[in-house]
Amino acid sequence: VKAITMAEPAPKKQKVGQQQQLRASITLTEEEKHLFSLLLKTSEECALGTTLRAVGGWVRDKLLGRESKDIDIALDNMYGSEFAEHLVKYVGEVEGPTCISGYGIIRTNPEQSKHLETATLNMCGVPVDLVNLRCESYQEDSRIPQIRIGTPTEDALRRDLTINALFYNLNTGAVEDFTGQVRAALAA
Repeated sequence: VKAITMAEPAPKKQKVGQQQQLRASITLTEEEKHLFSLLLKTSEECALGTTLRAVGGWVRDKLLGRESKDIDIALDNMYGSEFAEHLVKYVGEVEGPTCISGYGIIRTNPEQSKHLETATLNMCGVPVDLVNLRCESYQEDSRIPQIRIGTPTEDALRRDLTINALFYNLNTGAVEDFTGQVRAALAA
């Protein structure tokens, strides 16, 4: 994992084409702190040993100083549906049954180009998707990926944009750059 040093946030109003600077760290809202605490407590109380990472657009938006209400959580040791089962049970016990709503599983369906199972739910009013970190491999005669639980580095390297390869580790509170590309781009 590479440490990243970033500039202060850009002003809220920016002109199109103007460079945007990234924050040096992520500041959580009270709502996010509560939500992340429940996710971490689920892993702890259910003895799952899961490292939880916010990924994708939420991390990008937070580093750019924007608010984001849609959070994708990647898990290092299980599928989203497995973690979601523990989460629904634990949060139901400590917060009551109304804290989680809209719980469902979006199953894989390669014929429809859906290659990753996703658990989706609203937690304390925030849309959350739970997925595993993943590694994709391809056979010579197919464009359909074979997917397995991957490492943070494997997951980061398959992402479409460098900034989307940044993770926010809920367990440590650190922004992680497993590719080193963001740090290199900021140094250029």
